[in-house]
Order: sequence, then C-alpha cells, then structure tokens
Amino acid sequence: MGQSSVRGEGTRRRVPRAREFGRDDDPHGTGEAPGRVGGASEEDAVGGASEKNSARVDAAPSPRAPRRRGGGRGPGGDGAGDGTGARGRAARRRAKRTGKRRVLRWMAITLSVLILGTAGAGYLYYEHLNGNIRSGGRAGGNSGVQKAAPNALGNTPLNILLIGSDSRADAKNVALGGGKDLRNNKPLADVQMLLHVSADRKNASVVSIPRDTVVPIPPCTSDDGSETYPATTNQPINETLGRGGPGCTLTTWESLTGVYIDHWVMLDFAGVVAMADAVGGVPVCVKSGVSDHPTPLQPGGSGLKLPEGTTEIKGKQALQWLRTRHAFGSDQNRAKAQHMYMNGMVERLQQQNAWSDTGRLMGLADTATKALQVSNELNTVKSLFDLAMQLKNVKLDRLTTANIPTAPWPQDNNKNILVKSSADKMFAMLRDDVAFDKNGNPADAKPKPTASAKPKATAEAPGTLSVTVLNGTGSDGGPAAEGRARTVSEILQGKGFTRAEPSHGEASRKDTVVSYPKADGEQGKANAQSVATALGLPDSAVRVDLQAEGVTLVVGADWREGTVYEKPAHEEGDLPDGAQVLRGSDKDCMTVFDPYKWDGKS
Repeated sequence: MGQSSVRGEGTRRRVPRAREFGRDDDPHGTGEAPGRVGGASEEDAVGGASEKNSARVDAAPSPRAPRRRGGGRGPGGDGAGDGTGARGRAARRRAKRTGKRRVLRWMAITLSVLILGTAGAGYLYYEHLNGNIRSGGRAGGNSGVQKAAPNALGNTPLNILLIGSDSRADAKNVALGGGKDLRNNKPLADVQMLLHVSADRKNASVVSIPRDTVVPIPPCTSDDGSETYPATTNQPINETLGRGGPGCTLTTWESLTGVYIDHWVMLDFAGVVAMADAVGGVPVCVKSGVSDHPTPLQPGGSGLKLPEGTTEIKGKQALQWLRTRHAFGSDQNRAKAQHMYMNGMVERLQQQNAWSDTGRLMGLADTATKALQVSNELNTVKSLFDLAMQLKNVKLDRLTTANIPTAPWPQDNNKNILVKSSADKMFAMLRDDVAFDKNGNPADAKPKPTASAKPKATAEAPGTLSVTVLNGTGSDGGPAAEGRARTVSEILQGKGFTRAEPSHGEASRKDTVVSYPKADGEQGKANAQSVATALGLPDSAVRVDLQAEGVTLVVGADWREGTVYEKPAHEEGDLPDGAQVLRGSDKDCMTVFDPYKWDGKS
C-alpha cells in the first residue's frame, strides 16, 4: 500500500509539471519522469526521487510501467532499482524529440529563404529577359486593312511578318556579312516571309516575296516620327526597311495582300547565328557538294561549303546557307532554301520538346530575346511565350511554305514583279484562312456559323439606314473600275436601302467589306450585317472600324464588275504553279548549279 502510493506520488508530481513546459513525453502516464523537472538537471531529479522513494528498490513493477528487457541496472531488468535507467531513456527520448523539432524549425526557415530567393532570382531573370528585348512600332503607315472577323468559335488567324535585315550597323554584323563600308547605309529587308497560323491553330502557311520584287510601297513614317517617305511604285520590296523601319515593311505587305498582320519579328546576321547555335544545328540537304564562291562572271558569294547530302548547320554556316543565291540559281530558289532551313528548325525544336522542357526553354529564351527585334505588342517575355505556345501544336505535315511566283520586271530584268493571278489567289487564301495543304482531318473542318455568331441586336429598317459606298477596286496601284460605287449604290437602293449613296472618297481593297463604328456596338454590327446579307457577302466581310462614321461599304478588287457578288472559291492546297511548295514533313534537297558544285576534296 505504502509502496504503491509512493510510486504513484512520484508519477503525479512529475508528469503534469512536464506538460506545463510543453514536454508531454508520456501522454499515457507511465510514470517515467523527464530528464529535467522544474528546471532541475536530470541528476538532481533522479537523486531527489531516490532519496524520497528508497522503498521502490524492492518493489515489483507497476502494471502501468511494463518490464523492459535489458533496459536498466535493477534486479527486475527495467532500471527501477535506482531510478536512473528508465529516466535516462526518457531524457534521451526527449532530447531526440527536441532535436527533431529544432531540425524541422531550421528546415522551415531554410525552405522559406530558398523559396523567397528562388522567386527573387526568377523575377530578376524575367526582368533580365525583358531587358534584352528590342521593339518598335507595329506599322509604319495606314494600310486600311482591318483584322479578320472571328470565326463561330471566336478565334482569328495569326499573321506574323518575319524579316531578315542585312544591317551592318553593328561590328558583329560586319564581321559576319562583310561590307564595313556599308555600316552607315540604311538596312535592306533581304528576307521577307509572312507566317499565317490558322484560326484553329491546326495549320500554318508561309509565303515569301523575293527581295528584288518591285511592288507598290505606301507612304511611311519612321518609328520616331522624324522622317516621312512618299509612296512609290518603282522600288523593290527590300527597300521598305530603310523607308521607316520594319513597320513600313509590314504596312507594305498589308497593302499588297489585304491581310491584317499582327506582329513583325526581325533578325540580323548575328541574330541568325545565335539562334542557330541555340537550337544546336539545323538539318539541310544539297543534291551535290556546294561551294558558293566568286566566279569570273559572278563576283561575291556566301562562302557556303557543304558536302553532298544532309548536314547539320549552325553558327556562321547557317547564315551562309540563308544568304546563298548564286549556287542555287535565283532569289526564288534562295527563298526555297530558307524555307527548308525554317522547316528544319521547327522539326528540331519539336524533337527537343523545346516548348515543354523548362531548361531548354530558358536557354532559348535568353538567346531569342537578345537576337530578335519585335513589334511593340511582343515586347515582354510573356507575350513572346504566349505566341510560341500558339505555334507548338502545328504538325510538320501541316506546315507549308511557298513562294509567290514572279516574272522579270519590264524596266529591269534583274528585278521581278509578282505574277498577278498567282499572287491574288494566294493572298485570297490567306485572307479567307484556307489551308495551303490538304492534310487536315475532315472532322476538324471549320465550324459553320451559328446563331451565337450573329449580331445580338436587330437591324434598323433598310429605308432608315444610311450607307456610304466607296469604290476600292483600284488595288495594286492599278486604276479603279469606273462607276462601281454608283452601280453598287443603285443595287442597294433596289433592295430597300434608299439612303445608300456613292462617295468620291479614296479607298483600295483586295476584298469587299462592310464596316461600322466600334462605338455603335451590336447595333452597328447588325446594321452592317443586313447590308452584307442583301448583297450576298459572307459574314467575314463585316468589320468593325475605329475610324468609320457610319455603315460604309467598300467595293473591293474582288467585285470589279457585275451586279451579283461572287466570292472566289479556293480549295485547300490548291496553290498556283510555280509556287515551289515545300511541306514541313518533306525531305527535299537543293539543286546546285554547275559552277558551284563541289567534289568534297578541294
């Protein structure tokens, strides 16, 4: 009885005291004391307990403190004889738990620092990439071309103008391209490709115009507004870069094609080399060895030297490939070689999972932001990343590159002009978002317009609606079809639009459109749609226009005659002869002309 009460007294005094200090080492009350009690050392606690409870030496173990084998020095084997074994183990357990808590606490602090540090480093790296980007205004003039209307799902095509500059303003470009005496010359846009990504992001088309092609160039203003340039009809398209920068090149393409271009992206010599190195090499192929060197009849040359077959090129060799013209025979064939290079780069990036491999993407991002110059809408890493994400799902067999066929310019056989019928057809396919290939899945066909694509408002009565009609049939610098504005106004009047009136205002469009002021919202859209429906125009002909003052009909070059509008039909993949079509999945090789063939030995 006494032994039992003494044993219980020691337990009840120590366990609650331990719990006050947050050291509940024995939640079940087994009677094992902690190493420190009320601030006393383990030795003090053990000594005090032994003096007060000497009767416990011969006592049997408590049912609540079961015997432990080999646990102490007492005759019972549980260390209860002198009070040191069980309590020592308890102290060691508590010390171990205290140590664990300290480790966890330091781990939490360390992780917090690491997370904050990583976030800070990530922010700094993001700002570093943003700081690399050089940008400029999107357009250098006003082409009058409006963005395409969304399809039934609310999506629009994406159009990007890719420009290769021959600028020697930088020492790196002089080292790569020569011509140190050209350092102060205005740059030329020697490579120009329009990349069109379909509204459903399932296919992509690329068209090139050779650098010496003479086209109408509209009035342009430099990006800083300090210089203006008048319109011209007798200059090659590569001079647009020196007439207001890449924005002028974009405006020229818009005026020429009738396609709204969202962005431009420009590379110089050093940028081409940097990107080729970042990708790790791009596969290209020649049917025989090639050495693009000076000849008695043709000075200059790119310096390209490759053996027969496929070679992975990078660095300066990649630049030589893109600049080779004489060995491949013409500017048209050089554009084909450039398409081959671009297709090879896309294939390599897809093989490398560059869009999903974080490390790969970061390396490419650092190089790209230094190498590229972009229009202002792309002047952040996020906007460039979002753009890349829209391109990653296009399959190689749905990436089609083509040249617009050309013919010699009558005034100078060393320059070209576009073959009008071929150019009109290809431009119309781009405007109407018609794929350049036939590899699409029928199940992926464009959705038919639904009720949700129609205006939500009800159109005003035709007799109350004012419609201004403009003659825009004089595109490509040619004369307008005489009297078209009056003829179409009379057609509308006969359909109840009695307030339709012709205007003598200037306009020039590839396609016929009906525009309405943005401020008129759904009501303006409904009114414009009623005019389009009356004339048999497609839904895509209805456009919102920031500058419009009311419903305006521009009769385009696609309706130069007749009283009934007939929209030209274009089938997928139906490209004109001479377009030099190349699919991303094609494995083609460039033909080398005789003076530049190389046996691989000399």
